[in-house]
Amino acid sequence: MASPKDLFNILKGRRSIRIYKRKKVEIKMIKCLIEAAIWAPSAHNSQPWRFIIIEDFETKVKLAEAMADRWMIDLERDGIPVNERLKLREESIKRFTESPIIIIACVSLEDMDRYPDSRRQKCEWTMATQSLSAAIQNLLLAASVYGLGACWHCAPLFCKEEVRKVLGIPVDVDPQALVTVGYPAENPPAPKRFPLSKVAFKDHWGEPI
Repeated sequence: MASPKDLFNILKGRRSIRIYKRKKVEIKMIKCLIEAAIWAPSAHNSQPWRFIIIEDFETKVKLAEAMADRWMIDLERDGIPVNERLKLREESIKRFTESPIIIIACVSLEDMDRYPDSRRQKCEWTMATQSLSAAIQNLLLAASVYGLGACWHCAPLFCKEEVRKVLGIPVDVDPQALVTVGYPAENPPAPKRFPLSKVAFKDHWGEPI
């Protein structure tokens, strides 16, 4: 059994990796990451996660371009100059197409509870997305243990229809996240974390632990 020290070494040693070696990642390793993901806890044990693993380069290009084009519309509305928009578009496409593996993480309400009122149904949706988040965290930690790098991107949230169209995702399945995976070609420094006094309280809000 792993010791508490081992656990914290894994948690504190994980990094968001955005630059990868040009080295193939075997699909059997990706299956191990997905296996780790699906052992996350989920509301009602509904397991509302669905994953699409993308290895094909042409599919990566289509997806990256579709997401980037949607982003350009938003950036134009934000008043970003055209030269800067085009630079950001190029960087975005490069980031995703050069990742050896892309995993699209989706939410399905197929096995969630159904309610007649919008308040409780909205809670079911929130629980499903929380469950998917737990699964993604498992995936990221597993990648680190296997010597792989990974990075959780939220880009699909801003261009769901484009992602659905490129990947043939049903309308009742919601693309929530994009995770890039590969062998790390960078070693980012440890990120800073807030002290416990800022984020954790005892008995009531603001009371120190």
